[in-house]
Amino acid sequence: MRTWRDETWTECNVRLAAAAPSMNSNTATMCSLKLAGVSRAFGAIAAVDSVNLTLDAGSFTAMVGPSGCGKTTLLRMMGELEIPSAGQISRSSGTVSFCFQEPRLLPWRTLLENVALPLELTGVERHERLERAARALALVQLDDAHTRYPHQLSGGMQMRASIARALVSRPQLLLLDEPFSGLDEITRHELDAELRALWERERFTAIVVTHSIPEAAFLAERVLVFSPRPARVVADIATPMIVRDARAWTSDALAACVREASTALLHAIVEARR
Repeated sequence: MRTWRDETWTECNVRLAAAAPSMNSNTATMCSLKLAGVSRAFGAIAAVDSVNLTLDAGSFTAMVGPSGCGKTTLLRMMGELEIPSAGQISRSSGTVSFCFQEPRLLPWRTLLENVALPLELTGVERHERLERAARALALVQLDDAHTRYPHQLSGGMQMRASIARALVSRPQLLLLDEPFSGLDEITRHELDAELRALWERERFTAIVVTHSIPEAAFLAERVLVFSPRPARVVADIATPMIVRDARAWTSDALAACVREASTALLHAIVEARR
């Protein structure tokens, strides 16, 4: 039976996100990536090994794998925060934004000022940056919290603000590193639904690292499963049959994707221990 809570945390959030003003002034400008033989080593430790991938513009991809396998290193290379030791990453032009595990809001700035910070650092005029920050906050349902400070917000609200700050630059590529890992399950599901709805509306290219296989299947069109370190792609799973509504988490389609990804991950772990 569907409950009022089910309706609220998914379908209401999706409707609100869909009704919010778009941040993307040029939806035709999206970012694609191609990785050819990408490897990364830190001294004698190999973190990523010969990864070959093509990520289409406007796609949503999730990366799952064991802790410490190199997923975050690969994400950072995609965003040019790390340099490959070997191989090449080709990326079409476009703005890149990051959303990390912690909100990293400045405690002395209001929510509106925190979200506007990337625009301030790039010299955007004050009136425009505050207007764009307000639109970004509306996208994540925080349009009534402009004057609050981070300590006045719940963990979920802080993560919403972090997403708004990432979106304020109108990114063509959004990189997310376990953004909801520190939240309770109900809040996490709420934000998963909101993030998916925002992506469907804005159509930026999104790549998320997560340890939750169900979350990966819910969020993304494509789930990449990585081996233990050094990271190699051991499964590439499409999720076209999953309908993202309140029933998705218990649907046969999501369960099938989770089974396939879990089986691939377990097999990779067993093989690595031999």
